[in-house]
Formats: sequence, structure tokens, C-alpha cells
Amino acid sequence: MAEEEGPTIELRQRRKLKSSENKESAKEEKISDTLVPERTPKHVLFQRFAKIFIGCLAAVTSGMMYALYLSAYHERKFWFSNRQELEREITFQGDSAIYYSYYKDMLKAPSFERGVYELTHNNRTVSLKTINAVQQMSLYPELIASVLYQATGSNEVIEPVYFYIGIVFGLQGIYVTALFVTSWLMSGTWLAGMLTVAWFIINRVDTTRIEYSIPLRENWALPYFACQIAALTGYLKSNLNTYGERFCYLLMSASTYTFMMMWEYSHYLLFLQAISLFLLDSFSLEQSEKVHEVYKIYIFSLFLGYLLQFENSALLVSPLLSLVVALMFAKCLQLNVKKGTFIAKIMKVINFYLVCTLTVTLNIIMKMFVPHKENGHMLKFLEVKFGLNMTKNFTMNWLLCQESLQAPSQDFFLRLTQSSLLPFYVLVLIICFLSMMQVIFRRINGKSLKETITLEDGRIGGRPEIIYHVIHTILLGSLAMIIEGLKYLWTPYVCMLAAFGVCSPELWMTLFKWLRLRTVHPVLLALILSMAVPTIIGLSLWKEFFPRLMTELMELQEFYDPDTVELMTWIKRQAPVAAVFAGSPQLMGAIKLCTGWMVTSLPLYNDDDLLKRNENIYQIYSKRSAEDIYKILTSYKANYLIVEDAICNEVVCEEGDKLSYSKYGRFCHEVKINYSPYVNYFTRVYWNRSYFVYKINTVISFQS
Repeated sequence: MAEEEGPTIELRQRRKLKSSENKESAKEEKISDTLVPERTPKHVLFQRFAKIFIGCLAAVTSGMMYALYLSAYHERKFWFSNRQELEREITFQGDSAIYYSYYKDMLKAPSFERGVYELTHNNRTVSLKTINAVQQMSLYPELIASVLYQATGSNEVIEPVYFYIGIVFGLQGIYVTALFVTSWLMSGTWLAGMLTVAWFIINRVDTTRIEYSIPLRENWALPYFACQIAALTGYLKSNLNTYGERFCYLLMSASTYTFMMMWEYSHYLLFLQAISLFLLDSFSLEQSEKVHEVYKIYIFSLFLGYLLQFENSALLVSPLLSLVVALMFAKCLQLNVKKGTFIAKIMKVINFYLVCTLTVTLNIIMKMFVPHKENGHMLKFLEVKFGLNMTKNFTMNWLLCQESLQAPSQDFFLRLTQSSLLPFYVLVLIICFLSMMQVIFRRINGKSLKETITLEDGRIGGRPEIIYHVIHTILLGSLAMIIEGLKYLWTPYVCMLAAFGVCSPELWMTLFKWLRLRTVHPVLLALILSMAVPTIIGLSLWKEFFPRLMTELMELQEFYDPDTVELMTWIKRQAPVAAVFAGSPQLMGAIKLCTGWMVTSLPLYNDDDLLKRNENIYQIYSKRSAEDIYKILTSYKANYLIVEDAICNEVVCEEGDKLSYSKYGRFCHEVKINYSPYVNYFTRVYWNRSYFVYKINTVISFQS
């Protein structure tokens, strides 16, 4: 018996060992199963690396080529290198001239500190007024450009104007690269980025104002906003790893703050973005933690901007801050209710109502207790624009007459249609919007959705980054349909979203799911169409528009404005250094840049005093007496008055019936005749085909 027990015990032990070995092998199999996606074959890794490398190379190359194209086109359009400095500066019109003039002032300053002090305590631009030009005009781009110009030793290599416009053109290259990357992240193919860039350049009349006004704040700011959107798109993706998420978060933080520093209206654009993220979070289409991390970036950027922008109270009373604070407060009050229950749905409605009410309340309270001058005319303008109010205010009516503030014309939609951009954008937007609504209704009904969406699912509306872009583009598009100037914010979005859609197999698969396509394998057809459609579009755009672009680069144009050149030359040679000039705000900006002489007004619309000055100075084109005009001009210590023939010959509509029943003729016409009483107050000292310059008499000699 003893001899028999040995083998049986040994057999039992072997069985136990075998069972334990099976457990260990099972664990190893599970571990190996979980590690299979990471242990990809070398050829797959090589394919991914090649795809990323080619895409990045294409994105950077597209940006560089666009920047070089802008530089070459600008040179051919203005014949810039063959012009004198005065003629080059005249190409900067209106408020663009003011921005560049301060860049020149910074380069002339003995030191950077002294230059900044003179700008923040500036009393050499507008008569009888000391302004903080850095804060009021957001001159941080000029400060940075002047520092880079001197720190890099570029003063020995390149002229200041070329350095300045070179930076702006370089930023436009970054702008295009960011749009490329955003479309690439959404579609998964860099072919979408190439199509985005093609549509952007072809429709550049409607995507950017860089050709006409280089120093505009939006030309400096929007490239950073495009980088912020690209980072936000990557950050919202569900399948992003930890390192990618951190990189996107840091890039988003830096670009958000920089964007806010570059443009005074940036917080309004971020407000629309915050609304989009709020709606995304409300429908539980993304992890709430990610969205609230973006809110923290907003708060950090607002308060840091407030401190570094000389305690700019406009940021404290901005709707962005009120909305973010309301969202944070609402999050603290939220109860941990199971998703999909009836109570959870009620809480969502209460939360939405609470955020909206609290945002409005906080904004009103902030404006009551924080002293500010927060563009009150903008709200009045929107009230009049939407027909909610009537006004006889000169500034409001003058703004309503501006082409950029009117509804877009039919030519705008015709141009987008001819380049095939608008039809594909509408198609992509409809599919994504309907898919988004489908996902939202599933959420409301308590149906669980997959964490990872595959191509076979055909549910593009389930991806949070897509939903964010759909909501954001609808908000921007709604505003662009009312104010044409906002098309420069919306149209680049249109290029990016349309290119993403036609290059995305998921979008085609979503459409095939609805159509219940069975004759052909839908996945295969979706992959084919996502390659074939953009290729066909690209070839047609190349055939039709590429020759036009090449013709523009080859054609030598010429900027010819001898009357303005003669006027500026006369001022520099004949007018006293302490002279003060009065005229239209747009011309005053050019005088400040080209001559450095003091003016009575500026083409800026964020200061009540400057708006009142502009209104008063514009009376020279109305039916007012010589004595009234004289009193207005001398109240601002003006020495010279410039009447522009182009404005004087325009049809002018004034308040009520003053124009019809005034006993005086239009001042700009009457003063040219040189008879009493006009010659008693004004003496013509210079004129050409476009401008008439009158010296304002200090001692009035009344003639019979």
C-alpha cells in the first residue's frame, strides 16, 4: 500500500501543478491579449510613422508656401520694393496706419522701456488727450515685433517694414498649417488638410483681409486662435493618449492666452467657443472633466490678461468670465444622479436654466461694481441691427452704413459656390448635424453608446470633437449671415469642415447606414469615396484656379496715389511741427503714420471721446455754418482742416429733415468758393484733385 500511495500523491501534486500552470498561462494569455494592440508589427509602425511624417511635412510646406505666396503677391500688387518709404506707408490705410506708426515709434525710442512709457502715456497723437495706446489699441504685436527686430540684429539686414510684414505673413502660414492639422485630426488623413488649404487660398477674398490691411489685429490674432482650435480638437478626441493630451492642453493654454492678448475682441470669440463646449457637456457627449479643464484655461487667461493689460476692466465684465463662473458654480451644485434616469433629465434642464440665468445676473452685477468702458456702442449697434431699437445717433448710423457691417451680398455665396466649397460644406454639415441629433436622442432615452466608435458603426455624430465643431460653425455662421465682416471668422471654418467631411470615411459610412446600402460593401465604398471625391475636387480646382493664381503672381500691378503722396509731402515740408490736423479719421491715421503730426481724431471705435470727436469732425461734410465748424475745430486746437473731395461728393443722409431745411449749404462745398464768411475763418493753403487744405485763422478778419 505504501508503494502505491507514492505515485498517487505524486499524481495529485502534478495535477495541482498543472492546474496552477493553467491559471498562470491563462493570465499570461489575458495579459498578452491586452498588449496585442501595443505590440504592433514593425511594418505597421513604419506605416504610421511615414503617414505622420508626410502629413507634418505637407502641413509645414503648405504654410510656408502660403506665406511665400502672400509675400510675392504683395510685392507684385504694390511694386513694393521699388517704392519710396512714403509710398509704402500709404498702402497702410485707416487703423492699420495707426498700428504701424507705433511700431515706427518704438524703433525710434532710445530704449524699449522708454518706448513703452511713451506709448502708455501718449500725448503726441491726439490733441488735448493723453492715451494709453498699448491698452487702448492692443499694441502688443508692435511691441513684440520691435523687440525682435532689434534683438535679432535685423536692423543691419532688412528694413523695418519688410520685417513687420514678414512676421504677419509668417503668422498667416501658421494659420494655414493649423487649419491643415485640424482637418487632419478630424478626418484621419492629411489629404483633408491639403484640400482645406486649397479652398482657403482660392477663397482668400472671403477668408482673410491680409491683402488689404496687413497690420489689422485679427491678422495677428487669428493664427493663434486656429492653433487653439487645433489643440482643442486633439484634446477632445476620445482615443488620445496621456502624452498627447498633455501636449494639447499646454498648446491650448498658451495659444488661448496669446490670442486674448493680441485682439481686444478675442474674448467674444472665446465666449462663442465656451457656449459650444457648454452644449457639448450638457448632452453628455464628452467627459465633463475635460470641458471644465478648458474653462480653467479661460479663467487663467482672463485674469492674467487683466493684470498684464494694465488692469483692463473689459475682461472682467466680459460675458466669457460670467459664463465660465456660472458653469463652475453649477458644477458644484450638481448631484450625482445616475445617467439616463428621469431625475437626471430634469437636472439637466435645471442646470441649463441655472447657467443661463446666472451668467446674465453675474454680468449685470460685474458691470454695476466694476468701472468700465466696455464697448457700449457695440450693444447699441446690435440692438439697432436686429431692429430692437431706433436711434438718431451719428456713430450708430455711420456704422450701419459700413459695408463690412451689413449682411453679406449674393456675390459672397456665389464665389463660395463656384469654388464648390459651399455645396460640400452644406452636405457635410447636414450629415454631421443629423447624426449628432441622433446621438443626443439616444442619450436622452438612456441608451448606452459605445466608448469607441468604429467605422462600421456609421455614427460620426458620436465623436465629441465633431459635435463641438458643428455647434461652433453654426454659431459663427449665424453671425456671418448678419454681419459680413464676420465672414473672415466663419469661412476658414467652412474650408476646414468641408474638407474634413469629404475625406472622412466615417461621414460616407454614416450616410450609407441611413440609405441602407446593400448592393456594394458600404465600408469599402466609403473608403473609396473618401479618396476619390477629394481627388476629383482637387483636380478640378487645380485646373480652374491654379492658372489664375499664377497669373496674379506674374502680373505686375502698381499702387498709384499721387494726390495722397503730394499731400503728405506738403505737410512734412510746409506745416509747422506743432500743427494739429483735422479731417476724416481714416486720413488722420495716414497723416499720423506718414508725417508724425498731431491729429484731432483716430479711426478707432472703442473710446467714447474719440467717437464723439469723429462725429463732430464729420460735421465739415454737413450743412453747418462756418462759425459752427470753426468753433468745433478750435475746441480741439486744430490748426489745419483737410477736406476730401471723395467724401464731399458722396450722398449724405443726416438726422431728420435737417439736410432739406437747413439755411446753410454743405460746408465742404461752400468753403471751396472762398467768399465771406468762410474766408474769415479759413484760408486755403494747398489743394490738388483729391484734397483741399485750409488753415484755421487764429485772428478772424471779417470782410464785407
